[in-house]
Formats: sequence, structure tokens, C-alpha cells
Amino acid sequence: MDTIFNPLIGGLLIGLATTIYLLSLGKVIGISGILSQLLFKKGRLLPFLFIAGLIIGGSAYGVLTEQTVAFPESRSPWLLIISGLLVGYGTRLGGGCTSGHGVCGISRLSPRSLVATAVFMVVAIITVSITN
Repeated sequence: MDTIFNPLIGGLLIGLATTIYLLSLGKVIGISGILSQLLFKKGRLLPFLFIAGLIIGGSAYGVLTEQTVAFPESRSPWLLIISGLLVGYGTRLGGGCTSGHGVCGISRLSPRSLVATAVFMVVAIITVSITN
């Protein structure tokens, strides 16, 4: 039963959080935008609290449910750094990240977000097909 309800509850909480954020601040939630605010703009308290909440919330859930994440193989630090930089460049080029476009943009029926999310999904499917 948990395999059905955990994702459902998680999805509902994500929807609730994005709705509260949009209604209270007039902004959509997108991790790349929030991280950019934290690193490069004034008024860094709210973005800091948001990202700290993601880290603390995920860690607390893992501790309380005694779940661990097993990484199947080690990755080169250089590969991770280059991958992170490419993802960062892609989010700037695409005007947002998967969370911003996929969660907030699609729910607002943004044409740009519908196209961006479709492209994300197609590229992800191709990438998994090639790497596996």
C-alpha cells in the first residue's frame, strides 16, 4: 500500500507547496531560480530557507523511515562537475529547470513549459536508452 500512497502524498505536498509559494509570493517554484537568487541576488533569506528545508526535510524523512540511497557505482568527480555545469547552462538556456517547467509551468498551461517538459522527457528517454 505504501508504494501507492507515498508518491501520492508526495505529489500532493509538492502541489500544495507550489500553490502556497505562488499565492503568497507571486512566483513559481523552480530550484534553479531559487538557487540563482541565493547565490547572486539580495534578500537571500527566503531562498536559503527553501533550500535548507529541502535538505533537512529529505534527510529527516530518510532518518525517520530508515531509508538509504545506494549508489550502484562511483562516478568521477570531474564527470559530476561537468554534468552540473551543463545542467546549469541548460536551465539558463531553457528559462528554467524541470521543477519550474514541469510542476509550475504545466499546471499554469504555459506553452513554453509544455514544450520544455516534452523536450526534457524525450532527451531523458534517449539518454537512458543510450547509457543502458
